[in-house]
Amino acid sequence: MALRKLGDSVYLYPGSPSTLVKVFEDSAVLIDPGHGSGRHKDLNREIKKLGLGLKAQLATHGHADHVAVAPRLDAPLFTHRFEFSIAESPLNREILTFGSRAPEGFLAYHFPGEVKVHAVFEWGDELFDLRAVKLNGHSPGMTGFLDEENGVLYAGDAFFGERVLEAVGLPYLVDPDLFKTSIEELQNYAEKGFLLIPSHGKAVRGEEALELLSFNVKRVEEIEGLILELLKEPMSPDELAFRIMVHYGVDVTPQKLALNLVPLRAFIAKLYNEGNVGARVERGLRWVRAE
Repeated sequence: MALRKLGDSVYLYPGSPSTLVKVFEDSAVLIDPGHGSGRHKDLNREIKKLGLGLKAQLATHGHADHVAVAPRLDAPLFTHRFEFSIAESPLNREILTFGSRAPEGFLAYHFPGEVKVHAVFEWGDELFDLRAVKLNGHSPGMTGFLDEENGVLYAGDAFFGERVLEAVGLPYLVDPDLFKTSIEELQNYAEKGFLLIPSHGKAVRGEEALELLSFNVKRVEEIEGLILELLKEPMSPDELAFRIMVHYGVDVTPQKLALNLVPLRAFIAKLYNEGNVGARVERGLRWVRAE
């Protein structure tokens, strides 16, 4: 695969996740280097084709599929301070994505190695002619990177392509309200004409971007309503996640079901805090819609 030029000083390397290449002072800055045994070689090759050296790496967040090859690239890695320990510690990454140490083979992008983070940033900081934009909800420190000069916003996992959502059912998130707030922020940029790039899915602009963002919000709101409908009868978290996946026609595997329990717990927490669901112990933990 080759780089796709998006502007005078920005390129996209396709993949899942995709990697943004920003040219800064005759060097390259990578956003979300990604994962895979040969990914670092591919990125180095494409950077050399541009006649550039590698200056830095930025991560939208610390999930393994976004940072796994960072140690194999000769440049410092920057993350938001909320993502620092997630990126660095293999156990912390498993805890965030699974809830505890994960059984082998249960995480789609498992990376057992440590990832050294060299510097942290805050939302609003300017780094290499890019602005760090607050887009949390998918993870605690999820960050987008705005390139105003080229009209591009790399949004990471702040929203997903339709095929991704159709494949898993539940959008992976740790806070539904924060996720929706981030979508609203992205809608503002879409209305201004910025090209929005998700890590998993195609880049979108204008009406297409607004439609895809609305699809993400609709899926979150649908799931909230679906949970309340299903919980007319008490149900365990596993049963509830399974029923939601079946509703959306997802091919249910043990790995997908285990992963979907993470966003499901986030939805349950929101509905419980709003007084819409309650908890029972009936041969295990069960949730039920409040009367």
